[in-house]
Amino acid sequence: MKRAWTPSPRNANALLLGCILTLLPETIAATVQSQPRTRESSGGAAKEARDDSNNNRRKDEFTLAGLRPGRDVLARALRMFPKRPAIGDGGASRTWSDDCRHQLLSIIADDAGMILEIRVAEGASDTKHECAAPGANRWVTGHGLLIGDSSERVIALYGQPGTRGPSTKGGQKLELFYYAFDWAGPDVPQVMTVLCTPANQGKPGRVVEITLAAPSL
Repeated sequence: MKRAWTPSPRNANALLLGCILTLLPETIAATVQSQPRTRESSGGAAKEARDDSNNNRRKDEFTLAGLRPGRDVLARALRMFPKRPAIGDGGASRTWSDDCRHQLLSIIADDAGMILEIRVAEGASDTKHECAAPGANRWVTGHGLLIGDSSERVIALYGQPGTRGPSTKGGQKLELFYYAFDWAGPDVPQVMTVLCTPANQGKPGRVVEITLAAPSL
């Protein structure tokens, strides 16, 4: 009768060590192969998080020059800017000139005096005057965008526009940023357009006109 072989403790340890050494290269290889996939997966998740952050950065806009289209009336603008404005052809629009900053503020109202559209733009070149201390610029959006800002600041404040493309005005080539704020609800102005000069030699364009309009337009 044959006796079953029972390994001695020394032989058992040697056998276990051999198995470990045999499997170790495969385990290391599997671990190394899995690491790039893990990093790639983490990088993809980080990119999605950044994209979500950029989307959440968008803002709606209520006011331009301290006035809200569809809510404020022309009489309020006349109190805010006491300097005598020019009267538009239709009688329902007014234009103010800031000769120190080379800017124009135009307001269109309906027959009842409700403001429908507000526009701030660069003025004609012959309106420029030297001013020692012009004071704070009041012709600015509620989030702080003003004439002369870079086109990059437009994106930083409001996110990517719904439409962005080439435009012209007075023969000048420009870039149009179009924002529709209907995603924010019916209580905000629906449309803001920003005209910028095109980027040039790696430098971003600059804002030359901002228009904010009420939902009825």
